[in-house]
Amino acid sequence: MKIVLPLPNVLTTLFIVVTEPLTFDIASFVPWRVGRPHRKAAMAALGSPLLTVSHHKTPWKPTDVNLSGEERRRLRRARHHLVVSSTGTPPHLPGNLQVARATARALARTCDGLLIDPLTGSAVPSCERGPGEPGDFRLHDDWLTWDVQVHGDATCPPWDPSDTGACDCLRVTSKGLSRFGLPEITLDGAACAHHLCATNLLRMVAHRLLADHLSFLGTHPSAAARPLDDHLHIETADQALLPGGHSGGHPGPPFTVRLTPCDADLGEPGRAGSIRRLKVSPAPGTGRVTCLKVGPPSGFTGSLNNWLCATQGVSHASLTSIGHHLTDPAAALAA
Repeated sequence: MKIVLPLPNVLTTLFIVVTEPLTFDIASFVPWRVGRPHRKAAMAALGSPLLTVSHHKTPWKPTDVNLSGEERRRLRRARHHLVVSSTGTPPHLPGNLQVARATARALARTCDGLLIDPLTGSAVPSCERGPGEPGDFRLHDDWLTWDVQVHGDATCPPWDPSDTGACDCLRVTSKGLSRFGLPEITLDGAACAHHLCATNLLRMVAHRLLADHLSFLGTHPSAAARPLDDHLHIETADQALLPGGHSGGHPGPPFTVRLTPCDADLGEPGRAGSIRRLKVSPAPGTGRVTCLKVGPPSGFTGSLNNWLCATQGVSHASLTSIGHHLTDPAAALAA
């Protein structure tokens, strides 16, 4: 069966830098202080919808962020904030996002500010491989976070490896795929003892979904919708090494996951605890698929926990480079 994903005409991503009063002029700063390899692209995009920077002489008040104690202290003390925005069509992805975040990183570094990604609700740490944005695009470079929830009043039995099906109180949902025009993905109803396995599985699914999505956009730049198989094949190559090259184990054989459109925000009443069951359908009247539930393929006869354990060829999975590099800035502006 095919799931039809409508493609938005444009996508907008914001980055916020909270800071004290500035001591430099933004207009003269951006073209020259953005690090390589994104400097030329930033110079070409600045002032267009692909890259805008605005200074606001007010504190930034987020509604939903997951910050450390020190980060929250810096946020409370900051009296000003900068907004770095990129608005482009899907074929601009992911280069325009990297240019915008490279600009935000340069600003945060110069004004000693705190860089926050409002979509993931988290601070963007300093790049471990250098002072700025990497040239290659990798989803594990803080483009995605995970919302891990357990039913508030769940009474789970002690974990027993031979009877994990007795617990189903866990839900893990991605935060960040929507910036690429994709639905978020969620795994709902697993045992809370399997939260690492659930997150690892979703990482592999997110990597495969985005790699295929960017490939589709590259070959169908004018498409208004994208058909997606409801069964997604996860290759051995998707079961990648941890960042930094430390192996988490040996990749397992390929496997398949089933994708089901759902609504992760409006659950059905009657479930005990603070998390309600997923509603398996798009929001009524919208036609949009905002979330995809990840589960066992058709024909699997075991429990969700049985299947989840069977997919774990490695103890920890992460994401390798998707293989997309910077596009020519002139071509991006002309698109």
